[in-house]
Amino acid sequence: MTARVAAPADPRSRTDGLGWVTRAVFGDERLALTVGGPPPPGHRAVARYAVVPSVVRARFLLPLGAPRATAASLLAYNALRPPKVRAVRAALGGLARVGAVDLAPFPRLTVSLPDGLAAGEVLLAGRLAGALGGPSVYAACGVRPPDPNHKPTLQLFDPAGRPLGYAKIGWNGATRALVTAEAAALRELPAVAGTPDHPAAPRLLAEVTAAGQVIALVEPLPPEVRGVPAGDPPRLAALLAVARRGRPPASPRPLAGSAFLARLAAEAQRAAAGTPDGPRAVAAVAALARRHGDTAVEFGHWHGDWVPWNLGVHAGRLVAWDWEHSGPDVPLGFDLAHDAFQRALVLRGEPAATAVRAVDAHLDHHGGGLGLGPAARRLVADGYLLEMWLRTWRLADAGAGWNAALHPALLDAVEKRLSPGRPI
Repeated sequence: MTARVAAPADPRSRTDGLGWVTRAVFGDERLALTVGGPPPPGHRAVARYAVVPSVVRARFLLPLGAPRATAASLLAYNALRPPKVRAVRAALGGLARVGAVDLAPFPRLTVSLPDGLAAGEVLLAGRLAGALGGPSVYAACGVRPPDPNHKPTLQLFDPAGRPLGYAKIGWNGATRALVTAEAAALRELPAVAGTPDHPAAPRLLAEVTAAGQVIALVEPLPPEVRGVPAGDPPRLAALLAVARRGRPPASPRPLAGSAFLARLAAEAQRAAAGTPDGPRAVAAVAALARRHGDTAVEFGHWHGDWVPWNLGVHAGRLVAWDWEHSGPDVPLGFDLAHDAFQRALVLRGEPAATAVRAVDAHLDHHGGGLGLGPAARRLVADGYLLEMWLRTWRLADAGAGWNAALHPALLDAVEKRLSPGRPI
């Protein structure tokens, strides 16, 4: 392979968010990236981006060359964003509509190729255009601080600003697994998404594997979708529909002998072989089985990340996205528990121990609507929290590193809950 052409201003050499994103999106070594300068000799520009607001404080890469696409990359789905972000993007989007972003003093990132090399061979946007069956695609990308658990996500537009889809890039072990899981979930959902109360979900348009990356190309959300207010009560009918996938309610079965408990035990054993805290997880699974083995619950699917920021409403129907943690054979009620845990941890900024108590309170308040009695609610809470620690371990084991908000605090809380002296 030809050695990378690295101009002095090549942002891929940076250690910040701009460096991480450009390495993921423009990783082919034949591409040349320059900021504020022309392409290297023997190269031609194939894409230009505004780095907003600056190279040092980069937050967006906005595509240039098609004002409607630039404006759409700022204005599409703006109603789903936090108020401060929404205001900034609305102001920039208004400027972009009249071509003023091209004239604004934002740094310019130029992507160029050696003469004679086709863009579709090495440029990610070119490969995605081929998957979409269109001649050209303009891609916008948010810039976040480097994080091995984050996936660069491209918003794709045609030159007229029409949304074409999202491209989620799995670039390491952890994120490749998540993108692959979401693609698998989205393939299955069309068969059940039309059942009563089941949320709508975006379709999978394509799954692309190239240069060590896995990319899920997902259809755009409806333009008029609006976010679910964080204070809304849980949508229990939708949770039941996700769990049952169009089937009638399943008969409750004991935790002992379930596929769920077997999976937890197997994952804990793998954790024990790879991390000093793994044996604690093995002991916690055994304690879960002793405490709740005879408790019968209904098992089914779950969304896996059921939180307000992954939910919206369109034409009176609930819409759910980000299905990368979806899976079968979990106790019914896990999505309800996750909703409470993440609201406390993320929206309210509370520590893991407080978020654990929020799970109990949420299940006690709403679990009856899912048919969960007191014993089943305790099983759901304990099983969910152990599941979440194992998810944290899976991500760390795949290269994402430990989530400091959850480890070791969450495992500590699980051990305390399952200790022999704690009442059931």
